[in-house]
Amino acid sequence: MTDPTPSPAGLPRGFVERLQAENPALFGNIESALLSAPSVAVRLNAAKGLQMEGRPVPWCAAGRYLEQRPVFTLDPALHQGRYYVQDASSMFIGMVARQAAAALGGGALRWLDACAAPGGKTTCVIDSLPPDSLVVANELVPQRAAALRENVIKWGNPGVIVTRGDSSAFSRMKGAFDVVAADVPCSGEGMMRKDADAVAQWSPGLIESCAERQRAIVTSLWEALKPGGFMVYSTCTFNRAENEDMLAFIASELGGEVVPVEGIDHAWGIAESQGGYRFVPGRVEGEGLFMALIRKPGIHRPFQRPRPAKPDRCPQRAWLSNDGSGLAITAAADRLNAFPAIHIPMLEAVTALKGMSVIHHGIVLGRTKGRDVIPDHSLALSTALRPEAFPCVELDHDAALSYLRCDAVSLPADTPRGHVLLTHRGAPLGFVKHLGNRSNTLYPRDWRILMR
Repeated sequence: MTDPTPSPAGLPRGFVERLQAENPALFGNIESALLSAPSVAVRLNAAKGLQMEGRPVPWCAAGRYLEQRPVFTLDPALHQGRYYVQDASSMFIGMVARQAAAALGGGALRWLDACAAPGGKTTCVIDSLPPDSLVVANELVPQRAAALRENVIKWGNPGVIVTRGDSSAFSRMKGAFDVVAADVPCSGEGMMRKDADAVAQWSPGLIESCAERQRAIVTSLWEALKPGGFMVYSTCTFNRAENEDMLAFIASELGGEVVPVEGIDHAWGIAESQGGYRFVPGRVEGEGLFMALIRKPGIHRPFQRPRPAKPDRCPQRAWLSNDGSGLAITAAADRLNAFPAIHIPMLEAVTALKGMSVIHHGIVLGRTKGRDVIPDHSLALSTALRPEAFPCVELDHDAALSYLRCDAVSLPADTPRGHVLLTHRGAPLGFVKHLGNRSNTLYPRDWRILMR
């Protein structure tokens, strides 16, 4: 997972004056707020049982404010997917997701996260949806898509497809998704306290070009949304053109109805604006965010579950816990994947999309090499892993960091030969192949930490 480091900078000329002219009550103290130090927050992975001290984030039960910023990179729990470093404002997506799910009947949903990297909102949504739901998480830029894939794998839920491509391709999947989240590319004004690039690139012209691009993205994604389904529109910017004006566009041109989010406490400091919700530094303890929930006209119909398939007899099914009973195991080239059986038709439809690449789905159980199947790191971090399927060795903090650096790790003399699951603080860390006198790491080298 990424370890974002804040980089405060001065504000661009004319930026503050423009905001204060738009809404003097909301942005009266924006300059001093953006020049102050940002808060530090994390969100715990409920499925992996980590406890962490910190003040609660009001709108997210799993969120914690930390009083100091630790060196996250040197914490094995981050790499185990036991928590995610995320701005507190962005955690609001979980509250929105739960309301959308309840309004659609509370059953399993198919959710498209169209602009998903690096994965903070995606993993928050995963934890907020009903059981058996599916999240399709897409990113266009290859490097960002790789980060999204890594973070999804570390979070460990098998009900996810990660894709790389232009989100407009999903317009051909007409009415396929119950909810479409459009966290659209924007001018980034809300991130100026953390991101010097957001300061350097800002201009009125950027706002105009972003708004034009946002209209195109929203119009395209609207086609993929079921009648009666929801769109979650969000930006990390402040200006009206990319926020309230975009809601007006969706209402007038697409027929969408902005729906209020229930349960917001006035004391939280979130500002309601034309049906959208603004998070403004100085008012909330978090960065700038705008989010709105919009319903598409029509009657919503849940997806039809396919008939249960006959259970496969793959020996690697013994690697999965009972939580993996609804997973189908498929083989492609040298890879074995476990994926929710009820969502196989959606996987096939997404895979068939022209211009869209599926770069991860479900759990990669392992890769075949001759007669052997080498367990994959995706399995080690999956919430469906049955740890008893492998011999386990607990590592202390220093040994865990050595493993995460892909350095050699010494194992006890009585460690059996073969594939061994390493753990840290009782939770899976990854696999090695133990040869007796030494062990070969199976940790992904692209993910190794370089900090000493």
